[in-house]
Amino acid sequence: MTANSAQATLTLSNGTAIPVFGLGVWQAADGPETERAVEWALEMGYRLIDTAQAYRNEASVGRAIRSSGIPREDIFLTTKFYPGNKDPRAEAEKSLERLGTDYLDLYLIHWPQSGPTWAWPGMEAAVEAGLTKGIGISNFSAAEIQELLKTSQIQPAVNQIQFSPFEYRAALLAACEDAGIVAQAYSPLGTGRHLGDPVVARIAAATDHTPAQVLIRWAVQKGLSVIPKSTHRERIEENFAVFDFELDDEAVSALDALDTTGRTDEALGQKWWS
Repeated sequence: MTANSAQATLTLSNGTAIPVFGLGVWQAADGPETERAVEWALEMGYRLIDTAQAYRNEASVGRAIRSSGIPREDIFLTTKFYPGNKDPRAEAEKSLERLGTDYLDLYLIHWPQSGPTWAWPGMEAAVEAGLTKGIGISNFSAAEIQELLKTSQIQPAVNQIQFSPFEYRAALLAACEDAGIVAQAYSPLGTGRHLGDPVVARIAAATDHTPAQVLIRWAVQKGLSVIPKSTHRERIEENFAVFDFELDDEAVSALDALDTTGRTDEALGQKWWS
């Protein structure tokens, strides 16, 4: 991976390349809000779009992709299985219908509700049926990864996790790396909570970049794929402009020290589905 290229990619365990940078659409309203965000992102050069069944905006994502004029094969499209449902393969077919596409690039279990292994055979069935190129997980801890690996026939390609200097899940990142799983960071800005931190602000001023750019750049330098969410054109553009600078060791160490998790191998502080 070349961390100074906006088109940088990471290679997944299935041999496909996932962009280092993409757009998340969590909490983006179905309809014009999501469509505009995806259209703007693709226009600016984003090539990874991340949605989920639980977001209820897959149809809007699909419309925006089609209206962009960019060939489908040039876009890396992810959605996630809602584990309150029972059949990942059947739900993948419904997602494809809503998205208006023939295949997914990546299909994730959104969180390990009812345990980390029960849904995986259905995820593998979605691969075998040609519905998705790759499958993976989200919000899985190191222990849950190990449990899944004991029974899986196809290795999970990605673990999408909450990750920022304030949620520096270093042990979980190491567990993903040891298993050959690419970690992907969601909420790298803490849904905006982290932008006003004085350490982040100081580094932003020193590098002549914004706090958001500093936080995203930190995650990129940690070797993750990163999917910040925004529905504002100027912020979508700002978030993408992180490949023209590099944080030095002192800045990285200062950001590392902001961690509030004890560098945990857990994916979440609290399991909301328990």
